[in-house]
Amino acid sequence: MPRGGKHLAMYNFGLHVAPYDSPAVEGFLLREAANFEAAARAQGFIGRSGYDGEPDLPCWGKQVFPRFIEGSGFATAPSSLSLWADIESLMAFTYNGVHADALKHARHWNVKQRWPALVLWWVDAAVIPEWKDGVERLERLHDEGASSVAFSFKQPYAAGGHPTTIDRSRVKEIAAKNAIGQGDLLTHVLTLKA
Repeated sequence: MPRGGKHLAMYNFGLHVAPYDSPAVEGFLLREAANFEAAARAQGFIGRSGYDGEPDLPCWGKQVFPRFIEGSGFATAPSSLSLWADIESLMAFTYNGVHADALKHARHWNVKQRWPALVLWWVDAAVIPEWKDGVERLERLHDEGASSVAFSFKQPYAAGGHPTTIDRSRVKEIAAKNAIGQGDLLTHVLTLKA
């Protein structure tokens, strides 16, 4: 990872309506690899944590979960931890293409959330956040609202720590560029069961 500057860290967390290998969440499972590949091809993507026990990518610290998992009956839950160049790049990936298709169907796979779906925060470019950092910030966003240390797309903060606005025209430009390199993935996911 490059030195100097800031990167945008993102952590998200949800709960499935049934176990991971259940037919009720098969549509999620079928799309998971394509979503990871779409992120890897997306402009502004820097990297993501792997998961405990999986050989593909290193796990950024011990994977832990926010208190919202308590009482769910699950020991683990769908979550991700990644780094991006800026908020526009992350937003272009999140709400377009392959990931947008997954979001469209998420209500079938996930319980309705009473917590923020994701949390964003800035880190020095040399820093790799750990799972515990994402958990702490998601809980803080839920408990205290948006701030420069834990925010969302709805109330974004700049790397300098002050509230900012998202450049929507830049998001559209990035999404258009991403679409060129992800067309095969989108064609694939559109054939999948919801």
